[in-house]
Amino acid sequence: MVLILALALIGGLFLLPKGIVKPKEGKGELTKDAARTANRDGGGPATNGSKADASSGPVSAEVGPATSPAGPTAAAPHTTATPAQRQELNSLLKQLAAAGTPAKQAAAATLLARRYENVQRFDSAGYYYEQVAAAQPGPQALQQAADAYFQAFSFASSDARIKLLGGKARELYTKVLAQSPNNLDAKTNLGMAYMASDNPVQGVTLLREVLAADPNNEKALYDLGILAVQSNQFDKAVERFQQLVKVNPRNVNGQFYLGVTSARTGAKEQARTAFLAAKSLSNDPALAASVEEELAKLK
Repeated sequence: MVLILALALIGGLFLLPKGIVKPKEGKGELTKDAARTANRDGGGPATNGSKADASSGPVSAEVGPATSPAGPTAAAPHTTATPAQRQELNSLLKQLAAAGTPAKQAAAATLLARRYENVQRFDSAGYYYEQVAAAQPGPQALQQAADAYFQAFSFASSDARIKLLGGKARELYTKVLAQSPNNLDAKTNLGMAYMASDNPVQGVTLLREVLAADPNNEKALYDLGILAVQSNQFDKAVERFQQLVKVNPRNVNGQFYLGVTSARTGAKEQARTAFLAAKSLSNDPALAASVEEELAKLK
């Protein structure tokens, strides 16, 4: 079984772990690890909603090169839109085009964004949430757009997509924080988005600022723990995950990675206890298999 990291670079989504971070993996691999489900956001060189077929947006709502009535294809392996969903999306696009007031534009764009989320086209969802924010400005609408782009970024499978979507997430989270500087959720995700940029130090700085404001912030503790693993600083990673499970003993990811990092530092009993705790908290068979494999290594 090939072990991989279940971090979706999404500090806040807390996906169940599907494996471990290999110390040899670099930043590029880390940014793509969240799901080994290539192109969950659909791929493509641009992220401009309905503006182009190259977008990983409306293609999913149409019978075209990226999909078919029978379901997903190699070009969009995790995107499924039923004929009824495609019909609804096309109808909503027409409603948006015909909307004559900001309120109607925001309502139509919101529905489009939600429907694109349903078919896992997160960058298109972000595009339409941006339109909501333009029609009805405010930090909440901006964060919806930022969160959608961040999710698309988390599942991107190419360096170009990671750069593009990470940039959009950073742009929007920066705007959110300009209006709501105490929004720690936005600051945490912004920090993780910076890790795939040319300025990863800024990402670490932001995550530490979150912990300075809230020492028990689960997302920041988890993300800093994962980053410590990626840089082979297992002692530091253990400290982060110990604090995380102290704050929330039912945090599955925290328990799992406490086991991983404890094993790396030679604390076998602590590792065994953490692995068993993680297994007891989830019915995920992939997690159970990973735990059993890690426990076997401790013998």
